[in-house]
Amino acid sequence: MRLALAQINPCVGDLKGNCSKILEYIALAKEKGADIVAFPELSLIGYPPEDLLLIPKFIEENKQKLEDLSKSVDEILTIVGFVDKIRGKIFNAAALIYLGKLCGVYHKMLLPNYGVFDEKRYFSPGSAPSLFNFGNLSFGIAICEDIWHKSGPLSKQAKMGAKLSITLNASPYHIGKIKERLEVARNQARDNGIFIAYVNLVGGQDELIFDGQSFIVDDRGELVAKALAFEEDLLLWDIPKKLMSNSTENGVIIPYHREGKNKPPLAKWEAKELDVEEEIYSALLLGIKDYVKKNGFQKVVLGLSGGIDSSLTAVLAADALGRENVIALYMPSRYSSQESYEDARQLAQNLGIQFIVIPIDKLYQAYLSLLSPYFENKEPDITEENLQARIRGNILMAFSNKFGWLVLTTGNKSELSTGYATLYGDMAGGFAPLKDVPKTLVYKLAKYRNRLKEVIPMRIFTKEPSAELKPNQKDSDTLPPYEILDPIIKLYVEENKDFEEIIALGYDSELVKKVLEMIDRSEYKRRQAPPGLKVTKRAFGKDRRMPITNKYRR
Repeated sequence: MRLALAQINPCVGDLKGNCSKILEYIALAKEKGADIVAFPELSLIGYPPEDLLLIPKFIEENKQKLEDLSKSVDEILTIVGFVDKIRGKIFNAAALIYLGKLCGVYHKMLLPNYGVFDEKRYFSPGSAPSLFNFGNLSFGIAICEDIWHKSGPLSKQAKMGAKLSITLNASPYHIGKIKERLEVARNQARDNGIFIAYVNLVGGQDELIFDGQSFIVDDRGELVAKALAFEEDLLLWDIPKKLMSNSTENGVIIPYHREGKNKPPLAKWEAKELDVEEEIYSALLLGIKDYVKKNGFQKVVLGLSGGIDSSLTAVLAADALGRENVIALYMPSRYSSQESYEDARQLAQNLGIQFIVIPIDKLYQAYLSLLSPYFENKEPDITEENLQARIRGNILMAFSNKFGWLVLTTGNKSELSTGYATLYGDMAGGFAPLKDVPKTLVYKLAKYRNRLKEVIPMRIFTKEPSAELKPNQKDSDTLPPYEILDPIIKLYVEENKDFEEIIALGYDSELVKKVLEMIDRSEYKRRQAPPGLKVTKRAFGKDRRMPITNKYRR
């Protein structure tokens, strides 16, 4: 008996498109000789559907689409994630379809309600573990969170007689997540003497990136097969004979009708591990591509300054969308250096993207003249600096309005954490690819990309970071060195460490106090920032929801 894990990229709310994709992969699985094909969690509607689940018509249409899908399923047992509704309650569910009929449903028992997850807002928990008998195979169904708890549904399935658990997942990516998943699955497999087939979603959905990397582990916790990272894939696996001789009278019985049919041979599975920078870069590419395409855009526009952040953003956009779909605006003021112009132009040439130069000094002077009667006897300060950033934001938005291009902002997590960004200026835009990427990681990703092919001019790596909004300005005038700043941000934001815990690690107390104050008082800015991709364990937004009006200080 052959199992196929269909690692697909659905779009939230696209019931028709998702159903078509599921049918496409059912046909492919049959062609490859599969007897069972499993799809990810909520694959029929996309994940996370959020408040679409509060719309009764959406729930009914999802059930109707499942019924339509069932009519097209013949001699291949198909397991699909959908939303079930019983007596006014809705459930995160898996449907088992065979020979045109719905022959079983499992309701997710453990609902996550932490980090980016908010399932208790919508779903009721299932009340019983599952067991299904398909021919001589006894297997259970689990959905994502169900396998993350030692005494959860998986142990109950094993006690009921299951030798295999097919787990439907929508597990979002962050750095190190695949190792966490594998460790959980390995421990569960060893503890319960059960094989685990883990099918995961792939694709970008707003801030979230789903990396795929579906896998199968045996009852000793050994990895026996794994799907591609950040791509759709069909992972095929022949179920060992030792799992086929232990059927039980418990659970739902589904007659098997394809015994004895010849199957094409399987290619040998080969493990391919991505290094950290390649993994993160691939995640960002997928997130950018899906956000742009799924929201109906074709082209993007960004401000290219000659600095490392905008350079990496431009390279990512060109790699994700194609160079013909990226437009870069260079908008110099009186404080912009010749080196910045040369570096920005060279980068654009290396990438083959459109490069437009729009000097802003006349506009800047007009603003200064207009405001001078009101600012008389006031020394120039951050007001005049931010005017330049806001002029640039206005110009980018004008191009967006006129041509329908999506504006990509170029700020990183270090800047967003500390408020070192201008509202309605460099924060103005529709999507922020580097929103969760600390500055030190920006440099690492840029160096990784240059190892593939050198496109970012070397001077961009060596010159000191600067916003170039006043004479001789450097980021270090306002912020600690990024090599010190980023670990403090990680400790405070991602690991939730307090002031005392951070200084106990050897950091200067006055410096830590300054950084934490900057982070705390910048919440109002972050609330107005565009959505951006999550790659760390705890990103701003869904992951970290602090009140703006808040006098508690750690």
